[in-house]
Amino acid sequence: MAGKWGGIAILLLALLLVGCGGEEEAKGPVSVASKIDTEGALLGQMIILSLEADGFEVEDKTEFGPTSVIREAIINDELDLYPEYTGNGGFFFDDTDPEIWKDAQKGYEKVRELDKEHNNLIWLKPASANNTWAIAVREDLALEEGLETLSDMGRYVREGGRVKLAASEEFVSREDALPAFERAYNFELKDENLLIFAGGNTAQTIQAAGEGRDEVNFAMAYGTDGPVAALGLVILEDTLGVQPVYEPAPLIRAEVLKDYPEIEGILETVFASLNLEILQQLNAAIALEGRDAKEAAREYLETSGLLDG
Repeated sequence: MAGKWGGIAILLLALLLVGCGGEEEAKGPVSVASKIDTEGALLGQMIILSLEADGFEVEDKTEFGPTSVIREAIINDELDLYPEYTGNGGFFFDDTDPEIWKDAQKGYEKVRELDKEHNNLIWLKPASANNTWAIAVREDLALEEGLETLSDMGRYVREGGRVKLAASEEFVSREDALPAFERAYNFELKDENLLIFAGGNTAQTIQAAGEGRDEVNFAMAYGTDGPVAALGLVILEDTLGVQPVYEPAPLIRAEVLKDYPEIEGILETVFASLNLEILQQLNAAIALEGRDAKEAAREYLETSGLLDG
């Protein structure tokens, strides 16, 4: 009898193992974050929706914090993945040749190399869209004062023109942002010339300028901002090429990519579908029309055939 029951037990165990083996293993959880800005939230939601569609459990940590905070978090393994910008390599690794970061391909290759070597972080392929720092001015002031370039702005400031610039704390303090513009175009803004926001959301800065809030007439902007023209602003041309190329790309911890190599292919398809015009349109939908970032991301992915409706 013992042999009979033993045989049955073995059979049941074998069936159980076969049944378990037939089930798809759970994937994740993977924590996906973003910075506190319109495009960061948009791209973060695209990443989340794409991974969830592939069966991943995802922790939504979008709008996590500014660059310095989110960077420290991923290096310390507190986050797994978020959208970053290639040009920030010059900020992260400030002992490199600054000219490298003004070339899209060279900048991507260099930051990918350095972040893998120093932090075990992997840069996946970026979207073809330069979301560089910029300064926008009210169109009426631009026409009145002949402001088309940052050189014109420098002249205007030196001649005592009234300036109130709405910008993020990061834009004002980072050496490769406003200070770089000031050095290159020979002007200086003082505290009374600034309206500083804690986050990096240009929806706030360009709206402040468009509405003339607190006498703001200039605003920090990004290259992919869609609402600039709609709010009566124009981007001042960076004729000296001060700013690096900032292409958005997924940044992921190497350990996570090793466990789930399929993430690379999933996100490469999504980011390859994006360009400057698409991001401007999506950013405008969020900033001007009040669309939710997740809703805008889902609609784009579905209409592009990248996500089942």
